[in-house]
Amino acid sequence: MSWRVANACAERKFGSATRKQIIMFLADKASDDGSGIWCSKGTIQRHTELGETTVKRTIRDFLKEGILVDTGARGCKNGFTVVYRIDLAVVEALALTAEPEIETGATVDPVRTGPGTGATVAGVPGPPRPPNHPKTIHKPPTCEREAAEDEEAEKVLACYPPDRMRGKAECLGRIRDILDAGTEVEDLLQAVTAYATESAGFTRSKVSFSDNWFKSGRWQAYAENIAKNREETKAKEAEVLAGLANWVTDKHPLCRHITPGQIDALLAAELVTQAQIQAAGLRS
Repeated sequence: MSWRVANACAERKFGSATRKQIIMFLADKASDDGSGIWCSKGTIQRHTELGETTVKRTIRDFLKEGILVDTGARGCKNGFTVVYRIDLAVVEALALTAEPEIETGATVDPVRTGPGTGATVAGVPGPPRPPNHPKTIHKPPTCEREAAEDEEAEKVLACYPPDRMRGKAECLGRIRDILDAGTEVEDLLQAVTAYATESAGFTRSKVSFSDNWFKSGRWQAYAENIAKNREETKAKEAEVLAGLANWVTDKHPLCRHITPGQIDALLAAELVTQAQIQAAGLRS
């Protein structure tokens, strides 16, 4: 934890309570130069109690704005996790949250600077701290939080073929470790589903029980293949959009085949402008 980074972030405006909450959590994991932030989006989501989509969108926005910098990936037993750095120069350029100077007027009695001692009864002083002092507040029960964290693991395990289920508690622990290391829930879900489909109809001697499957890391090849296919799909989609953008800028006759959804995608990717869309005769 770096007090320098945490203080720098605390004193700046990030645009919303959600963005401030996420950047403060990341600042708590940073070194003094803002680097070395190693935590998955799932970890951020569980600790901030924000939605998974909200966390992912905010991280993307921070990267786009330069507040966060992707410095590579750090290997772990379950794959890898992206390592981030908070760019202090960008943070320090943000607007300050400094309170305005307010004239409070004079006080009749001097303000007490130390903690109150409470009322006295028969000469016995009261408690040295008010009831809401941090050291007197009991931590809330964690059962509800733990249940929310286990819900993801339960969802993944539910996809495993039931006839090969073994050691549920161990499996849930293994899944939780995998997710904490940075693997996305959807990727692990698809990995389990892919294995279940691939091994359907196998004899008992050729399949793996759930505890061994997660323990031995057999899920990893499936997850890596899913991630690879996703990146290839994104690349193909980007290539298609680039081609459509050329049609629009050239006012090609084939522009008439561009769908409304593709127009929205082109505008969202900032490959064309609204004026170019109108000039190509796609929207009035």
